[in-house]
Amino acid sequence: MENRRPKLRVDDLAHAKAEKRRLTMVTAYDWPTGALLDEAGVDIVLVGDSLGMVALGFSNTLPVTMDMMVHHCAAVARGVKSSFLVGDMPFMTYKVDIPTALRNAGRFLQEGNMEAVKVEGGVEVAPIIQKIVEAGIPVMGHIGLTPQSLHKLSGFKVQGRVPDEIKKLMEDAAALQEAGCFSLVLEAVPAEVGERLSRSVRIPAIGIGAGPQCDGQVLVFNDLVGLTTRKVPKFVKEYAKLRPLALDALKNFVGEVREGKFPGPDHCY
Repeated sequence: MENRRPKLRVDDLAHAKAEKRRLTMVTAYDWPTGALLDEAGVDIVLVGDSLGMVALGFSNTLPVTMDMMVHHCAAVARGVKSSFLVGDMPFMTYKVDIPTALRNAGRFLQEGNMEAVKVEGGVEVAPIIQKIVEAGIPVMGHIGLTPQSLHKLSGFKVQGRVPDEIKKLMEDAAALQEAGCFSLVLEAVPAEVGERLSRSVRIPAIGIGAGPQCDGQVLVFNDLVGLTTRKVPKFVKEYAKLRPLALDALKNFVGEVREGKFPGPDHCY
């Protein structure tokens, strides 16, 4: 019988902070990646709207739609047995009004087989998050650099460098905790601010470019394994460099086919 770790639930994640257990979260956009992350023991598999940039070739996350997210969420979910599943609510699918937010959040669970949703924003989205939570849908918050607001923020820039920004981040974190979020993502803030924010809330704060003192860390899968063609952010560590290996394999295939070496006797019926 296959040995499998227990299924992680929202309570397990919410209690991780008290247990001083740091959480791991990695993005996935398809079935094989979801299965790989699950087997590796990743706590949370996030189907991020970053798929727009990583998997679909957009320059930012804004073109990503609900239908795109539901499609990729369902694929990832088919590969995950134990990790906790979170789906990113894309641009203009929750800030419009509460009925729209509830309807779209519900689609992540009903059609995408997710177990929670992630929402970008702070104080301004807290009332919406509260209603989603009251509807029985767990919510992960996301503050700091929020990619859906890149035009408002004048690009992908580090947040929390000046006192006013830090004050706003502290207010945002408190508001999201009060609204019922079970955890927060802190993106692209100075390490000392990430530590301060993490200590200010009872719920786990998962960092991405927010320093080592957060309650967990998240990275994009393609960045983590070295598959990306774009320049990776400063906070990324490439634990492998798979793109050169894949490129060599493909070039060898192309060469062998053109030279008549493949398929050989071992690859024929």
